[in-house]
Amino acid sequence: MNLDRFLAALLVIFLLLGCGKDEVNSNSQDYSDILENIGNNVILATYEELDLKAVILVNSLTLLENEKTQDNLINARQAWRDTRQPWEQSEGFLYGPVDQKGIDPSMDSWPVNQTDLDAVLNSNAELTKSYIDGLDGTLKGFHTIEYLLFGLNSDKQIGDFTERQYQYLKSCAESLKGSTSELFLSWSPSGDNYISNVLSAGDENNSVYPSQKSALEEFVVGMITIADEVANGKINDPLVQKNVNLEESRFSQNSKKDFADNIRSIQNAYLGKYKGSEGKGINSLILSKDENLNKKVQEEIIEAIKSIENIEGSFTSAIFNSVSSVENAQAKVRQLQQTLESEVLPIVSNL
Repeated sequence: MNLDRFLAALLVIFLLLGCGKDEVNSNSQDYSDILENIGNNVILATYEELDLKAVILVNSLTLLENEKTQDNLINARQAWRDTRQPWEQSEGFLYGPVDQKGIDPSMDSWPVNQTDLDAVLNSNAELTKSYIDGLDGTLKGFHTIEYLLFGLNSDKQIGDFTERQYQYLKSCAESLKGSTSELFLSWSPSGDNYISNVLSAGDENNSVYPSQKSALEEFVVGMITIADEVANGKINDPLVQKNVNLEESRFSQNSKKDFADNIRSIQNAYLGKYKGSEGKGINSLILSKDENLNKKVQEEIIEAIKSIENIEGSFTSAIFNSVSSVENAQAKVRQLQQTLESEVLPIVSNL
């Protein structure tokens, strides 16, 4: 081949390569609809509900302090459960501000440090929100409120409360509300607008998510992380060690609800749905790649939730008296974790 023909051939190759590149770019998948829906209608919506429910909890405990009746105690306990639900359903996305700002430990540290809590209650400290804000996480947040509201064995009566406990409960709820507001505003466009990082994933100036794939991967890793925590932490530790002190939410006997809501956090992000909202989730991506896998994931999510709810009796009693039902639930959650880890994540990582 002479030089002229070689150069002409080389030019054709370059042109073909250029066309191929343009074709690949024009056909590259845009996942902004998934990112926008999960970001706005799942993550931000969950945090907004959490913050709203925290207001009701503060009001309920304020009323209980002012009017110490059994009905107000019952309502305050329900307000705690109602606030707990969106928090547990947010644990499938424990990334971003909740992690970076250390908000999680201030809201959900456990076990409760009962010894130091008793010392504070017996002290002369003024039990204000600002005072409690400065305490260690094991002396505030959900589980300190739970312990004071329900008692060690979930049988606390209205006559068992001291005046200091009522004060602590109200201020502790106000401190919790401060954290839920910080978390919501950290994501909200009206605050620090962390959600903009999700919505603009792939933009050249986005240092948090330099590609849409990186944001989608974080969504899936968040699901894997909470499945692992439920199966190999929240269920496994008290089961294996036969230690009820390691059981989260045991004072309220809300443990099974907590665990099931953790799996629902996976379901919400996977389906892109929360409280009746409609939109695209990770499932739409997986469906386009592997219809059978998409069906499998959804079935395993449902099985995991049902198996947790079907643990016999309370979780406290089940780790001693119905071990097989606990182990079955653990196995279902582990199976879901494995599927997300070995089948779903690779699809997302190879986009």
